[in-house]
Amino acid sequence: MKTLIPAPRAGFPRFADLPDTYVALCALYLPRPIHTAAEARSAAAVIESLAGFPLNRGQADYLEAVAHFADEYDRTHARALPAANPRTVLAHLLEEHDLTAADLSRLLGGSRNLGAMILRGERNLTLAHIRKLAAHFRVSSEVFI
Repeated sequence: MKTLIPAPRAGFPRFADLPDTYVALCALYLPRPIHTAAEARSAAAVIESLAGFPLNRGQADYLEAVAHFADEYDRTHARALPAANPRTVLAHLLEEHDLTAADLSRLLGGSRNLGAMILRGERNLTLAHIRKLAAHFRVSSEVFI
């Protein structure tokens, strides 16, 4: 027989309104293994209500218990991210660093339009390019392979 876990309501109490004791917190939401995405969302709401505040011993123990079960769920249900296209990663890094295709050309030490050609897929990155980019952006060279 499956026991239902009482889910925190959308208006789960703010930190100031939460009980001070472990037992009273358990009456609001009982920490236990998480099996569904809905239970994971409920646990996340509880964690968000407590995280970042000065906690007493009971609150800290409660947060640790809920976070443990949430972490276990995340570890067992994590999906691997699809491998990113190196050109997409490069374009993102350029955008994040406010760099243009011309800046990329200068960074790589090639012709004026080398950066644009690489971003359009007309030229491939060489091993020397990959090393320069990895060093400049401080990322693993594997993201460009």
